[in-house]
Amino acid sequence: MNKPALQRYRVLAQIGFFALFTLTPIFDLFRYDLTKRHAYFLTYQWHIGIDDLIAGRVDPATAAVNLIFYLFLPVLGTLALIIGVAWKWGRLYCGWLCPHFSVVETINRLMLFATGKHSVWDKKQTPPWEPDGSPATRDKRYWLLVVPAAIGFAFTWAVVGLTYLMPPFQVYHGLFTFTLSRNEVIFLSAATTVLSLEFLFARHLFCRYACAIGIFQSFAWIANRKAMVVGFERERLPECATCLNGNGSACDAVCPMRLKPRNVKRWMFPCTQCGQCISACGTVNRNKPEGQLLRWVKNDEARHNEARFSALSNTDEDAGGKI
Repeated sequence: MNKPALQRYRVLAQIGFFALFTLTPIFDLFRYDLTKRHAYFLTYQWHIGIDDLIAGRVDPATAAVNLIFYLFLPVLGTLALIIGVAWKWGRLYCGWLCPHFSVVETINRLMLFATGKHSVWDKKQTPPWEPDGSPATRDKRYWLLVVPAAIGFAFTWAVVGLTYLMPPFQVYHGLFTFTLSRNEVIFLSAATTVLSLEFLFARHLFCRYACAIGIFQSFAWIANRKAMVVGFERERLPECATCLNGNGSACDAVCPMRLKPRNVKRWMFPCTQCGQCISACGTVNRNKPEGQLLRWVKNDEARHNEARFSALSNTDEDAGGKI
């Protein structure tokens, strides 16, 4: 299947950010060194000053100022940036950058090939067709890739996580020469085990219910009625009956968070704005003069779309219907 341009750009963004996530501690762009008991930021040593306070080298007032300027303000500033972006555009960080979500999608795809489902918890298989009309790959032998991929990603995450806390070159040297310390081995073993189980059984569930950064982004997005959202031409709903040769809706089938993209915004709370539903709808309807039914809308168009969609949805629910 040919990947739409939007998804190609998103994959490139994910690969770039995953590389940044991996290389950041190596070049001391940001990490905390447990051996030296201070942080690094953009190659500079970043001291909060607690050790100096305990040793009596600075007074409490200076230590308090250091805490404000070197800890609280940077943390609050970063959170404000993330929440500000989410307020206007939704969980773009999750769908376009987050290194965890890129793992979620990769394993989802492999599991889809192996089982016809994105997750072992899905009750039904997805339609046997790709959005472009080609047959979907279904082969149980892909299980031979699913489990190693989950373990491989988990081990990679564990190693990278350790380099954020210990000198990176020490970690990699110990890894390749089998001279890691006992505590490093324990950390890598425990982290790899936990992450392997999470990647295999609770990938999107973690994103939906356990990721604090994602949840706060969702709250900010939901609170803004003019935020960018997936809009749906509700009047063309009957056309969805013919999607994927009548075997289901492409937008539902591709969503990595297992959402129903044609629903009202309040039911799309954990949406990551990955745009896969929009790309799939565009591919399915590529030959229709009217175009696709799903597209991003924002500002007043988003508010009007949601109000109109909510009114129609409530009418359908009262009549015993289903979107």
